Amino acid sequence: MTVVLQSESGAWDASGWQREVNDAGALVRQAHTRVLATLLDNGPASVALDEAALGARVVHVPLPPFFTPEQLGHALDAAGVDTIAAHPLLAERWPQLRWTPHRLAGEAVCLAERPGAPRDLPAGTVKITFTSGTTGRPKGVCLGAPALEAVTAGLVQALGPLGITRHLSVLPYAVLLENVAGAMAARRQGATLLSLPTRRLGLTGSSQFDPAAFDRALREHGAHSVILLPQMLRAWCAWLGRSGQRADPGLRFVAVGGAAVGAPLLTQAHALGIPAYEGYGLSEACSVQTLNLPGANRPGSAGRVLPHGQVRIAPDGEIELRGSLHLGYLGDPVPVPDWWPSGDIGRLDADGYLHIEGRRKNVLITAYGRNVSPEWVETALTAQPAVAQAVVLGDGQAQLDAVIWPVPGTTANLDDAIAQAVNRANATLPDYARIGRWVLGDAARDLADGLFTPNGRPVRERVLARHGPALARQQAPALS
Repeated sequence: MTVVLQSESGAWDASGWQREVNDAGALVRQAHTRVLATLLDNGPASVALDEAALGARVVHVPLPPFFTPEQLGHALDAAGVDTIAAHPLLAERWPQLRWTPHRLAGEAVCLAERPGAPRDLPAGTVKITFTSGTTGRPKGVCLGAPALEAVTAGLVQALGPLGITRHLSVLPYAVLLENVAGAMAARRQGATLLSLPTRRLGLTGSSQFDPAAFDRALREHGAHSVILLPQMLRAWCAWLGRSGQRADPGLRFVAVGGAAVGAPLLTQAHALGIPAYEGYGLSEACSVQTLNLPGANRPGSAGRVLPHGQVRIAPDGEIELRGSLHLGYLGDPVPVPDWWPSGDIGRLDADGYLHIEGRRKNVLITAYGRNVSPEWVETALTAQPAVAQAVVLGDGQAQLDAVIWPVPGTTANLDDAIAQAVNRANATLPDYARIGRWVLGDAARDLADGLFTPNGRPVRERVLARHGPALARQQAPALS
């Protein structure tokens, strides 16, 4: 039997899986669904409902279980959701709804109809993905089937030579990167999709990651490919280094995206046997647009443009994208332009590799009038083995500040270790981009309180509000 999907609740060949998708479609039709929201952990039920909705052209709104009640309520109302499918424990968040229990692909799923007022969606909308949730009102991005199909086909074409036959989904399916580049691409390619609860892979909530549990699952299931966020790769590299191990030799491709990675981390990963390659994309362009690949790899870049996309650099340095664009935002009638302004600053080198240099809106202007992209300095800091995450601040200041979260396990002489890491990073930077003052962040507290989005990007105003007072109390050293 050729297995197309494998999970804790079973394994299915193509015909068996189609029956599960048909059953999911029947549940959706019985509820007379126009807009379906799913609130599920990774697993076969989530995949079956996603495929059934796409086949029936029912609008699907996959929601992250880690959204706050306020964010969930906003998403349901903004999208006009009239049916919710949820895990039984998550269904308890809406005791006022009448839930019906079902078994789908061996998993318990509850369905409830909801009085959702129809919304004026862009024509052709089949999926609505919500941005990472930097506020209580995340933005809904409306996607069409042709764009989703184009990205999926482009990824299959690019990754085909690698012979990937087993993809392990690590990120939640409500994250568009895993939904499209993971599940949809693996299914189209004919690979076995390994769909397990995220807790089995060491991922709890949006950002708590246990690299030891992840490494065990990776080896146990013989995955050929995974998709990781940079901080997950960093934690995995640190754990492998401490334990004196190398990555499973069967692993063929690790895509890394969501934030800047940096050449030093990629070099460290490859030295540990991790075939890690950086890519770039936006929800507004249906996920991945550029990707490094074996044989076409430039560490420190985001790779070359994939077959479905087009990239150009505007005169002011902003990256613009075309091909596989979204249909518009929820509640926003402004038409999507032919070229989409990404908000990212970058450049294309002579060989067509895209280099991301920061977010346009994040640029800091020092007291001496120098423009600095904080992402540039943050990448220099996180290149140091002791630094897991860093946020650079200091608009209008003579010197820059940093909030630094150390790599777990860095306990002995922590302040000295971080001070040395800052000094080493500063040595690679011009004087106007060096760190003067720094403080340590509390990872558990800061993650729980929303200082980072689910994709690992800092919510800078929140970081400044929490850690700014501690930075202001410090005396900045004289920088050489």
